[in-house]
Amino acid sequence: MAGRTLYEKIWDAHIVRSYDGGDDLIYIDRHLVQEVSSPQAFAALDEYGRIVRRPEAHLSVADHAVPTKDRSQALKTGLAARQVERLVDNCRRYEIPYIPTDDPRHGIVHVIGPELGFTQPGTTLVCGDSHTCTHGAFGCIAFGIGASECACVLATQTLRQRKQKTMRVSLDGALPEGVTVKDVIIALIAKIGTGGGVGYAIEYVGSAVEALSMQARMTLCNMTIEAGSRVGLVGVDEKTIAFLKGRPLSPKGADWDAAVAAWANLASDEDAQFDHCVSLDVSQLAPQVSWGTTPEQSVAVTGHIPDPMQESDPDRRFGLQKSLDYMALTAGTAIRDITIDKVFIGSCTNGRIEDLRSAASILEGRTVAPGVSAIVVPGSAATRIAAEAEGLDTIFRSAGFEWREAGCSMCVGMNDDRLAEGERCASTSNRNFEGRQGIGGRTHLMSPQMAAAAAITGRLTDVRELLPCQ
Repeated sequence: MAGRTLYEKIWDAHIVRSYDGGDDLIYIDRHLVQEVSSPQAFAALDEYGRIVRRPEAHLSVADHAVPTKDRSQALKTGLAARQVERLVDNCRRYEIPYIPTDDPRHGIVHVIGPELGFTQPGTTLVCGDSHTCTHGAFGCIAFGIGASECACVLATQTLRQRKQKTMRVSLDGALPEGVTVKDVIIALIAKIGTGGGVGYAIEYVGSAVEALSMQARMTLCNMTIEAGSRVGLVGVDEKTIAFLKGRPLSPKGADWDAAVAAWANLASDEDAQFDHCVSLDVSQLAPQVSWGTTPEQSVAVTGHIPDPMQESDPDRRFGLQKSLDYMALTAGTAIRDITIDKVFIGSCTNGRIEDLRSAASILEGRTVAPGVSAIVVPGSAATRIAAEAEGLDTIFRSAGFEWREAGCSMCVGMNDDRLAEGERCASTSNRNFEGRQGIGGRTHLMSPQMAAAAAITGRLTDVRELLPCQ
């Protein structure tokens, strides 16, 4: 019998029923609930008189719309206050665990899920947010779903889905100094395109993946959706186990021992057959920066803005020119000549403690350039507390950054943290489409270290120029 991929192993273990035509009804183990996608789901339960099948299998938190500044005052009135109030009421009525905004466990769903041990290997996990693929770093099938699907999970703990094809992405080599996992995933998307992963569940393998921390693996899987795939996975190893041990919602005692034994086989078999394979030598990478309006439109920081007229395909040529027009850039411009107005460090992609440490390492003893506004938003209250215990907040504040409370913040224009029209931002978030950070705002995606370097110089900068001995 041929070997199976990790994706196939988990999927097959969760099939409740298979249908003619290729769909499967799969069991959903875990569901993260937030304030933006849940109202319609709860309204559907109310309309049809359904109950939540397993309230304990769900975990709720408000993250997208909540303010990250003066929160206690800002949540008294306005849209965000109403959204949070509605979420609290729905969770109370349906007995779903809810984490308040002033709770030390609060944060972005894709940050607190792993922090609390709610995310576990071998499970299926969903959320009404496309970046749910983040959790695949723990060897589980995790993907974003729509509001009607959220209602289905609440009521039945199942979903009817089509099994994806499989793609193996081999990342090998040692990361050069100044290059991070954010550069790796941006480079991969630039290579295969934003549609390269459509229809595939992507498993990341190789020596570079093995060397990554769990936080870095989460960043890798987080941006899988930007390559067109709903599912990104990394096999379970000792780092996975060590991260989850002792977490509040992780198994305890004999249950922990049984869980670890069950997780031991959560990797693809050596003879597993993938439908498509891609490889990338990360040792050859330089820091990456997006210049356009998709992550695919990215180049090394040492590069230049491409010329649409060099593109033979008319549709691609039109798309490149459209991006240049929106971003107010000219073909041939050196990336390092692009000035910025704002810097955002945070999001479910790069708002974890390692991200804050790496940015602070560049900022220590330096100050933000005149005219640049910069904020840092920890991905969770726990991350904020840990950062303050290490003195990272002092480094950020001394450099001229605002130190905020946890939340999605400027990653998405659903809260008070937005770009004004025409403002250009060095951002550690995951998306750069038109208006993502605010109507008319222009976003350049990069790593936390690169964002810190941009804050100091006031322009897109090769962080390697600011490293010791450079």
